[in-house]
Amino acid sequence: MYRFKPDLRIPGPAPVPCGVSIQMSRQMINHRGEEFKKRFPRVLKRLQPLFGTKNTIYMLTGSGTSAMEAAVSNLVSEQTPTLCLVGGFFGKRWAELCLSYKANVHILNFPWNSGVDPNEVRAYLKQHPEIEIIFMVQNESSTAVLNDVKAVSEAREGHQALLVVDSVSALGGTPMEMDDWNVDVVVSASQKCLMTPPGTAFITFSPRAKEFVEKSESSRYYFDLRKCEEYLMKGETPFTPNINNVFALEEALDMIETEGLENVFSRHYLMRDMMRAGIKALDLELLVNDVDASPTVTGIKFKEADHLRLQIREHYGVEFAGGQGIYAGEIFRIGHMGYATPLDVLTSLAVLELEFKKFGEATKAAELVMNE
Repeated sequence: MYRFKPDLRIPGPAPVPCGVSIQMSRQMINHRGEEFKKRFPRVLKRLQPLFGTKNTIYMLTGSGTSAMEAAVSNLVSEQTPTLCLVGGFFGKRWAELCLSYKANVHILNFPWNSGVDPNEVRAYLKQHPEIEIIFMVQNESSTAVLNDVKAVSEAREGHQALLVVDSVSALGGTPMEMDDWNVDVVVSASQKCLMTPPGTAFITFSPRAKEFVEKSESSRYYFDLRKCEEYLMKGETPFTPNINNVFALEEALDMIETEGLENVFSRHYLMRDMMRAGIKALDLELLVNDVDASPTVTGIKFKEADHLRLQIREHYGVEFAGGQGIYAGEIFRIGHMGYATPLDVLTSLAVLELEFKKFGEATKAAELVMNE
């Protein structure tokens, strides 16, 4: 039996362009040397348009969860009243992190197949004026839901609470306007829409959030934002960074800037619409409605989802992701983020056509969307 060329279609880590991969094999340099000191602040500044902010971006060597924990450890003291908006696996992670730092955690639960309801957030905040920090997820990749960050921010209506957003699987695939939306903290990571290998995470704080950092009584060392700020003034990181990921990110940003950020966003929304049209043509059930659908990942209900994924991987070399949390074993997820094009969507739909013996139905529906 011959081997297939593997095709990774999961919601992260996402495929990495060859030019970006090549940067990972570059000769190591001194992270306290002049070359790194020149390049590092420059690449972080190039991330600002993706975050929609003029605030400083900080890089951590770690996964996206490291940036989530950095947000919590720098803001949350024991018994700080926090509100976690939970509509999926990663919203739940915010709550778990806050509990780990002994916050007074309020949880507002939402169905795992639809977006956060800003009206419920508004009503809850009116009942709980003591809440100091709200934690939410922009793109819940576990369920393929895109939440409306701007609407949630506006729902505060003058309430004191900071808004902290996990944009790990959204940044670079859909707009994040941190400053215009009055968001206080945004976290993200390298291995999704930024088309870079896993190993680096990013975090940025508003001036108001930095005031919280100064008064936070939580113990922290590796994730201490004050250390990051001190060293970044010298063009450095407090601890040894993932140096080659910085080189890789430079190359990825070259690609994003060449395509143009608006075009990048349009490509992701086109891939979403193509994928959803194709899934509907196969008479499969989408997990999320059209309004709340993510532009970077699509979730499909299927009773034997894990068996189907195994069959597709073995027969065609295409890797889909399984469900998480309450949807484990009940859905499969197809990633279309970062280094992906409409042709990759057609490939994913084609293998489903082959598996279900419904030849041409899904790809024709997707092509109609692409040609509109």
